[in-house]
Amino acid sequence: MNYLQRITTEGQSANPFFCLMGIDVASVGDGTAVLKMTIRPDMYNGVGWLQGGMLAAIADEAMALALYTRLAEGEGIATISESTSFIRGVREGTILAEAQVIRKGRRVAFMESIVRMDNSEKTVLARTTASFAVTSEKP
Repeated sequence: MNYLQRITTEGQSANPFFCLMGIDVASVGDGTAVLKMTIRPDMYNGVGWLQGGMLAAIADEAMALALYTRLAEGEGIATISESTSFIRGVREGTILAEAQVIRKGRRVAFMESIVRMDNSEKTVLARTTASFAVTSEKP
């Protein structure tokens, strides 16, 4: 069973990082993925804001999951580069990382993600772009 199949059937428990951070899969399919995470005090930086690495990490996970929906049998991925712009800080609430495949080639895929608040305003917190190597998985 591949990673996408495990996520679909097992949910959060298929990824140890999801369990650690309390990340849930809101949706996945057709080159997109949405992950959801409730902010906890143990995720704060030294001055009481959600640590920026948490925004980058959930964006990276959402992009990887979105890309898995476009992989052929035997393909894997690895992040090559990633750039996150932090737009607004947050201290509480639930956030969504919405990711999509921009272009998947034979060797490289280009991705983007927006992390926003899961509320009526949908305030944008961060934007991330990334490139992933498309690899051949070994049996």
